[in-house]
Amino acid sequence: MPENKNLKQENKYFRTASFYLAVFLLVKGLELVNIDRTNNAQKAQFVFIDSPEREFWLEAFNFAKENSPEVMVDARKFVMAIRMLKDKLYQHKL
Repeated sequence: MPENKNLKQENKYFRTASFYLAVFLLVKGLELVNIDRTNNAQKAQFVFIDSPEREFWLEAFNFAKENSPEVMVDARKFVMAIRMLKDKLYQHKL
């Protein structure tokens, strides 16, 4: 029975090792809850609380046409998200 609970708990989260996908998801409003380095100290996984919108944003990020409204973001928010993620990455390395 505990295995089902762990499976449900794991489904609450979305993980990606892609830095720029993580930045995009942050700008689109997904909540970052952790940066996980347990499997590989050199490669981080960004852990987000999953949401129904995440699938749409993931599809748009990977396959939308250039200049598609779904992938357009405020450049300032994008730069701030990059800075924030890099800060968190460097904090975790210490």
